[in-house]
Amino acid sequence: MPDLHHSVPIAAAPPTVYAALATQSGMQGWWTRDTVMDARAGGAAQFGFDRRGMVFRMTILDLSPGRSLRMRCAGEQPEWAGTTLEWNIDPTPEGSVLHFVHRDWREMTEFCASCNSMWGQLMFRLKAFAQTGTPNPQWTE
Repeated sequence: MPDLHHSVPIAAAPPTVYAALATQSGMQGWWTRDTVMDARAGGAAQFGFDRRGMVFRMTILDLSPGRSLRMRCAGEQPEWAGTTLEWNIDPTPEGSVLHFVHRDWREMTEFCASCNSMWGQLMFRLKAFAQTGTPNPQWTE
């Protein structure tokens, strides 16, 4: 089963990076403005794209403040069903390094490969948001 990996250095302290991941307003700042998130273990998260033409529904598995977040995907996109999104934050003298893994894909398909490319772009949007505080989500509707 393939896993998608990305790491990015961020000139922001771990609590700032964590807030960009583990809060509704944080996710709205870099991923999709259409985010509804109950930020607690067992909480539900919904990420809408293209005027809700696609909605990814997830369950938050665990949160470790300032350190990590894991969510399990369910829902509408069959290739995402059962996969896990995992963010881990390591402190550095310059700020943080964010490690992201989208785990448990059933196989490497064209869609999986395109998601890998998009996740790379999204990690740099997250970086910019954490460093500046200026929202600039990939999806605004």
